[in-house]
Amino acid sequence: MTEKKTAATKREAAKKSVAVNRRARFEYAIEEVFEAGLVLVGTEVKSLRLGRANIADSYASHKQGEIWLWNAHIPEYSHGNRNNHEPNRGRKLLLNERQIKKLIGELKVRGTTLIPLELYFNARGYAKIAIAVARGKKQHEKREVIKTRDWKREQGRLMKK
Repeated sequence: MTEKKTAATKREAAKKSVAVNRRARFEYAIEEVFEAGLVLVGTEVKSLRLGRANIADSYASHKQGEIWLWNAHIPEYSHGNRNNHEPNRGRKLLLNERQIKKLIGELKVRGTTLIPLELYFNARGYAKIAIAVARGKKQHEKREVIKTRDWKREQGRLMKK
């Protein structure tokens, strides 16, 4: 029997990940995730297609009613000419007006931050970024995560024996 693929699984299968912020889920409590497009120049896209990017230290914030991604490192394209891009420049994120207003309101009122989770190309070949509204975890919350992870690992070892 053949299994039917839903639209969500087709999208996930066609997604080509470029960079993942692995520390984000440990350092922050994720509340809501948004998918946003990026305004990029040609050499940035070529560099991303080679799989070269780092979003570990980056964050998003609002500036003049728009959401911008700061500190994301996309290295210069090796075959670029003198019009190559600056690696750490700010990049505008493409979101709906309603989403922008919601994000700005949450940043101002609730004291949360916007952190990037993953940079990828979608099924249509567009560069997208998953950004999350997150609140920083306290030290005791991080210790609990480590304890549960170690206990699960130990359970797996015991079940093998």
